[in-house]
Amino acid sequence: MDEADFIKNDSKYVYAALNGALRIIDAWPAEQAHEIAHVALPGQPKKLFVTGDRALVYLSVPRTAAANPSAPGASATFYYAPTTECTYAYDCDFAGDGSATLVLIFDISDRAQPKQIRRLELSGSLLAARRIGPAVHTVMVTPEVKFTGLSYSVAGAPTCGVAITREESDAQYEALRQRNAEIIENTPLRQLIPTLREEGADYADEICGAMYRESSQSGTAFTSVVSLDMVDDGRPTVSTIVSKPGAVYASGEALYMGVNYAVPSQTTLPAGAAYSSANLSMAIHKFRIGATPESYYLASGHVKGHVLNQFSMDEYDGHLRVATSWGKVPNPDVHSTLSVLEQNAGELNTVGIVDEIAPHEDIRSVRFEGDRGFVVTFKKTDPLYTFDLSKPTKPRIAGELKIPGFSTYMHFLDPTHLLTIGYDAADQGSFAYFTGVLLQIFDVTDLSNPTLAHKTVIGTRGSSSEALTNHLAFNLWNDKLAVPMTICEGGGTNGMYGTNMTFSGLIVYDVSVQDGLAERGRVAHPGPNGMYTANCNNWWTNASSVVERSIFMDDYVYSVARNIMRVQDLNAMGTDVSSVSFVP
Repeated sequence: MDEADFIKNDSKYVYAALNGALRIIDAWPAEQAHEIAHVALPGQPKKLFVTGDRALVYLSVPRTAAANPSAPGASATFYYAPTTECTYAYDCDFAGDGSATLVLIFDISDRAQPKQIRRLELSGSLLAARRIGPAVHTVMVTPEVKFTGLSYSVAGAPTCGVAITREESDAQYEALRQRNAEIIENTPLRQLIPTLREEGADYADEICGAMYRESSQSGTAFTSVVSLDMVDDGRPTVSTIVSKPGAVYASGEALYMGVNYAVPSQTTLPAGAAYSSANLSMAIHKFRIGATPESYYLASGHVKGHVLNQFSMDEYDGHLRVATSWGKVPNPDVHSTLSVLEQNAGELNTVGIVDEIAPHEDIRSVRFEGDRGFVVTFKKTDPLYTFDLSKPTKPRIAGELKIPGFSTYMHFLDPTHLLTIGYDAADQGSFAYFTGVLLQIFDVTDLSNPTLAHKTVIGTRGSSSEALTNHLAFNLWNDKLAVPMTICEGGGTNGMYGTNMTFSGLIVYDVSVQDGLAERGRVAHPGPNGMYTANCNNWWTNASSVVERSIFMDDYVYSVARNIMRVQDLNAMGTDVSSVSFVP
């Protein structure tokens, strides 16, 4: 299983969809790393996949340049258009960017001369994508259509005190209704639904033949799973549900999307939903995916609360496990729930539940592994909850560990140890301030008694890392961890941000269960004037850093920012052995 990203690599080459171009870097030997291909792209490159001698690139393009421009009398209105991608939905919502999308496939058998061999035009924007072998499954969001020209009041309607008969009023509004109906009826249906086209082919039949609407009515946008083969240039398959977008999780056989929506208090809730009065709910839609370019809708269900990110969902042994929070701190009623769902025909029914987890706290990270689950909540301290999920109908809390701070991402170091990144915290009585970046190793050998084995705090309040909210920036390879980092010193435990930026770049650690984390070295990324240009005032959910990704090749680390890739020897860190500019 592979997840789309703006940079990929194999044992010799680095591939980047960045700054207006598809770039291929001959990265080995490391001392001679250099760009060998630069293909200008007709849009804003977002992400890519590479397998064998094929590369697939996603481009964002203006909707006016899409394959499905707005029809006369209709216009697309997008309500879920963030300026940056949402990967950690504590203060954002999962959505496309409101654009249309081009999918370009290149033959890269000659790495120095990529050749475009396929171009697909989609009316929706990219939400998420997964690759299983040569099969690529792309989740696209197409906005609902609003009809321009519709009127909702009679032009020149009489004002107060002006007499008008009932017959005259009825005639005016009947004429208005007829004009509106004419606009709607004269708009071709195919202009109102998602489109997928390429030269010589229009896949309207694939789209029209697989559209679904489920009971929660979670928005009126269209969310589609588009499946195609990167190697075989056959027809794609499309499955669409009428719904706004949500968090996407995929296993090797299924793709799930969790969509937040409000439930009016008087609503009769679906059978098996396992709650009765919460007014914040999540619809879960399940699609079939796999190693072939085929996808189709399978089932939907509902759970209480909302998910934080894709790691809040996990499929194991025929069951979907979902960890959700109802509300957010400081809501006094906030709490969390772990639900276990099972598919029965077209429904995902709740078969097991642990409710009222961590009252007054909300979820900050989740990880599932086999028949175990791990959830971190926070308000003042970091309770790490361990769950025994061996009996799907009777999930239970097995253990709990309370320590300062909280983890935003958990990664398995080995089967019995968790390596996490998050924030340290300073207790203020009724709440806590987040402070420096926190790396920890937890021993979860005994689920009933999780323990903290090692802890490293980096910087003070205002220090940040892309890896805090985007797992693709967290790079654990063998016994080495590479983490992008902006270090700000001088902050206090009273909520004051540190303003002395002492480092911006990539830090590499040696990691072991026995010895914990030992810093091996740093790759600095200063600005053109030699000064660091990152931000020391990041709110914790807006974590970011100049360096966004890293790559290990043999004894070298490649530190990737949007403007440059720096390469250093892991045994002599501090000096670049080579660098590659990504300037447009």
